Amino acid sequence: MKLVKVSAAVLNQTPLDWDGNRDRILAAIAAAQADRVSVLCLPELCISGYGCEDAFQSPAVQQMAAAVLAEIVPQTRGIIVSVGLPVAHQHALFNAACLIADGQILGLVAKRFLAGDGIHYEPRWFKPWPAGRRATWSWNGQEYPLGDLDFQLGDIKLGFEICEDAWVADRPGAELARRGVDVILNPSASHFAFGKMEIRHRFVLEGSRTFGVSYVYANLLGNEAGRAIYDGGALIASGGKMVAVGPRFSYADWQLTSATIDVDTTRMLQSRLGSFAPRLEPNATTVVAPFQFPTLRPEAVTAQRAGWETGPYVKEEEFARATSLALFDYMRKSRSNGVVISASGGADSSAVACLAALMVEFGTQELGFASFQQKLRYLSEVAGAKTARELVTQLVTCVYQATQNSSQTTHDAAAGVAAAIGARFYEFDVEALVQQYIAMVSRAVGRELTWGQDDLALQNIQARVRAPGVWMLANLRSGLLLSTSNRSEAAVGYATMDGDTSGGLSPIAGIDKAYLRQWLCWLETVGPAGGRAIPALAAVNCQPPTAELRPANSGQTDEADLMPYELLDAIERAAIRDKLSPLEVFQHMQPRFPQYSTADLGIWVERFFRLWCRNQWKRERYAPSFHLDDENLDPKTWCRFPILSGGYERELSELRAYVAAIK
Repeated sequence: MKLVKVSAAVLNQTPLDWDGNRDRILAAIAAAQADRVSVLCLPELCISGYGCEDAFQSPAVQQMAAAVLAEIVPQTRGIIVSVGLPVAHQHALFNAACLIADGQILGLVAKRFLAGDGIHYEPRWFKPWPAGRRATWSWNGQEYPLGDLDFQLGDIKLGFEICEDAWVADRPGAELARRGVDVILNPSASHFAFGKMEIRHRFVLEGSRTFGVSYVYANLLGNEAGRAIYDGGALIASGGKMVAVGPRFSYADWQLTSATIDVDTTRMLQSRLGSFAPRLEPNATTVVAPFQFPTLRPEAVTAQRAGWETGPYVKEEEFARATSLALFDYMRKSRSNGVVISASGGADSSAVACLAALMVEFGTQELGFASFQQKLRYLSEVAGAKTARELVTQLVTCVYQATQNSSQTTHDAAAGVAAAIGARFYEFDVEALVQQYIAMVSRAVGRELTWGQDDLALQNIQARVRAPGVWMLANLRSGLLLSTSNRSEAAVGYATMDGDTSGGLSPIAGIDKAYLRQWLCWLETVGPAGGRAIPALAAVNCQPPTAELRPANSGQTDEADLMPYELLDAIERAAIRDKLSPLEVFQHMQPRFPQYSTADLGIWVERFFRLWCRNQWKRERYAPSFHLDDENLDPKTWCRFPILSGGYERELSELRAYVAAIK
């Protein structure tokens, strides 16, 4: 047996937080050294942070990253560590992993395949490194190998696939296996999306089997830069077996996942693979350095995932844990004194309030009350809290703002949810403000405003009047005002700009209304593993969604204004994700929703496309939102569409003709 202890670290980094990023890296290295780890893989670009955006192009940023690297190197005695940073070479910038062993830089591997789709814009800043090429990086008067490298340390050989390198068809791992690599390190910055963890499991496990190696996968953790959420989830596989799985959605600054692997076993696997063809000629890409690996004893394999990850409510758990962690990081990294929510008593604001409470529940469960409280030490208000519920009271404020169109039902629902989670609860009566605006505008235009003639304006003024008061409360508390708009509303612009869209962060703008209502039912009756359900949500879940902006006798509901939410979300995915024409969308909806008439389906499909085109400007103005799946509508990170367009006029004419012909 040739046993080697390897480890993957997940880190909660922040772009350009040089000292904080360095300290978390050093803490992970020190913990690995204490645990007799020989090889430690840290996440991609962990020195600078992955989300530096155009700041990557600054020479000062590149120089500072190298300076921090120099501070890390001396702290690596007795261990091999890979650490990520941007590296400039010949007037180009590369996404690199630096391999350090026993206090010495051995070389830097540059990423070959850059992520340039969806949320990623790496080709904007970095260049891809060509396969098999080696160069020299000159820094601080010394020269280091740079490029497509592998490393022979003692009798163990290491290689790299950097994040996207493992997601492409022509993975570098195949060539690394031919070079005789024993361990592949994958430093990643792989953002969270529903169901994505299963894909990572597959490529790590399959890479270890196909290449006959041990595979060490590290990732970022938490809300690094504002929109993307990183779930951690370090993985270690060897010879086609998963030997270690790290926790996801941790509130810790860093986590280590370690395993002892047997290099002789993977070498034997390679020798048995009929497809394995070693590269026998001398390899100019290999860096050779001495390293003394300690003698180890075999350890038990523990590759257990959290119970909720294999239970019946994986998506519900992922949404709760990802969004609450992202909200917590956004709040503390922006140094906000808690969050403020305009609570309507409906599904959206109730979900946001519950997520704010869950960040306290999850964080205190994992870290313990004192350690969680310490992460908020910039907030003097929380110092006196003795329980998690008291922390929620200090951090979460809900405000119900009534007009004459508001009902006792929504008031009681909002108050009930706030009481159940322990949030502060205020009530504002804004009807007098609404009437003042109506009277002022009526005088200006010389006529009385009426629901028959001025319906939309009279609805919108109620939503807009609510914004100044809740903004003022957030300002008084130096808090973070949370917008409560959801993705279904964003698709069709069913939101009042500078009204219910007001806020510095929109936590649920990436989630559709139909799923959100399903999630609230789960939270009411089941709740997260190790946590509790919130029965008070029954008062929310029993209501049909309504904006309550028309008089009560109008019977206003969201679905009457728009269409059934389940259908709206299906149309949105077909039209925007799948890029189908209006006629193709209609044809797809007919067999899926036979309960609706041909005429209604035609009206609703046309309504969606018209509202979609008309409201791109609103989507451009939404507060930052979290990336939760790879089909969201955020124009800053995923879904680009022109603000002005022809509005699908010709395509909608084709749809109307088709519907008329089949009636």
